[in-house]
Amino acid sequence: MPATVLTARALLLDMDGTLVNSDAVVERIWRRWAERHGLDGDEVMKVVHGRQGHASMAVLLPDRPREQNLADNARMLAEETADMDGVVPVPGARAFLDALAAGGVPHALVTSADVALSTARMAAAGLRMPAVRITAESVGASKPDPEGFLKGAAELGVPAAECVVFEDSGAGIRAGRAAGMRVVGVGPRAAVHEPDVWVPDLTSVRIENTGEGSARVRVGV
Repeated sequence: MPATVLTARALLLDMDGTLVNSDAVVERIWRRWAERHGLDGDEVMKVVHGRQGHASMAVLLPDRPREQNLADNARMLAEETADMDGVVPVPGARAFLDALAAGGVPHALVTSADVALSTARMAAAGLRMPAVRITAESVGASKPDPEGFLKGAAELGVPAAECVVFEDSGAGIRAGRAAGMRVVGVGPRAAVHEPDVWVPDLTSVRIENTGEGSARVRVGV
């Protein structure tokens, strides 16, 4: 594919599907949940990627009280945190994170997972945790709300318009756009949501620090 070059002062990175492939666990946990609630597993899987669990439940069971969704979500998070079977890095993720660190490029993890789950999955995939991390505990609203990305930009001290988001899900891509940021879509889920640029995985991304307070992100090398 022809390369696209984006210039950014900071990168905001989703975790699941973008840096870490946790699809095997997500499928197991959520299909069991769907069965318990008499829902079609395939339809449930169309909703859950990118969102916090309770936000997905609110979409799938709109008449259920929020308190019940929150309690159910806590149980689901505990199940997911205990299950690392099949959690692996997205191709190119380790080299991508290493390049950001080596180049001194400001970046943050912005995930719908909580602290415990994000810690466990990044470790299981053998990936370095960014120094700045926005998790479920950090925000009042789940993706596709832009709060997480805006908070990540604020933590890094970079205006939203000068950030680039890396995301795999429709909810995450919508959140990045709502935050006024450019979005690089990663993986097959992202392709159908029309991100600004799309790559099959992170092996197709190169990072170059310009030395002028910004980085060149070469996508589609």
